[in-house]
Amino acid sequence: MAEEEKHNKPVIIKKKKKGHAGYHGGAWKVAYADFVTAMMAFFLVMWLVSQSDAVKQAVGGYFRDPVGFSKKAGKGALEGSAAPFKAPMPAAPDLQKKHQAEEKKLKTAGDKIREAIENSNEAGKIKDYVEIEIVPEGLRIQLIDASAASDSAIFFDLGSSKLKPWAQSVLATIGSELGKLPNHIIVEGHTDSRPFVSSNGYTNWELSSDRANSARRLMESSGLKGDQIIEIRGYADVQLRLPDHPEDPRNRRVAIIVLNEAYEQRFKDIQVGNDLAGIE
Repeated sequence: MAEEEKHNKPVIIKKKKKGHAGYHGGAWKVAYADFVTAMMAFFLVMWLVSQSDAVKQAVGGYFRDPVGFSKKAGKGALEGSAAPFKAPMPAAPDLQKKHQAEEKKLKTAGDKIREAIENSNEAGKIKDYVEIEIVPEGLRIQLIDASAASDSAIFFDLGSSKLKPWAQSVLATIGSELGKLPNHIIVEGHTDSRPFVSSNGYTNWELSSDRANSARRLMESSGLKGDQIIEIRGYADVQLRLPDHPEDPRNRRVAIIVLNEAYEQRFKDIQVGNDLAGIE
């Protein structure tokens, strides 16, 4: 009986699986993810290459400064309002042509002012003391108050902001011509480094600012539009025309700067930045 039970006992066979361990691991997933990422980057680059310059500039702006780009774009759709539409920036060649055209317009305005001064009986007598040139900010007209060989004042008496008759004639001519332009204007006053302190504490700082204001008032009475002036600056002697000769009379001057579009936008951005800093 025992012998029979021994033969009827079930036989259990154990089989061991070999290989395929790698298939059930996670290494292939990492490799596949790298492949998909590479393909996505490839197609993104191919798409970007085929886009316009405006799109390329926008994408480049985002990657250079994502935070600043988001602030400029306004609120997103998640906040309930879409970002405002902005016209694409002109391509670099078009922007260069625009700057060249603007510079030509300002140069033409400068030539007209120079010609008008030369043809004036009064202003023509002191044409050599008026300097007109194109600068990075736009068109700059400088009234230089004295010659190197003479200490005699041309536009203002020493220590005074009252315009002399010749100065009034020159500024009237300038104001009449600049009033025909849409550009905004900054007027600066400068002095030499000779000490000037009155009994009431009036210094070169007040003098330079008052001279710039005198020039502004005369030009506005001669055709310059009131909203064209956006700033009056008094520099005293901190921006000398001749730094090696701080007491040279040619350092005394009034500068009238007709802003070009690029510098005017920069000026506005600086003003907005100052306003925001004040709020914070």
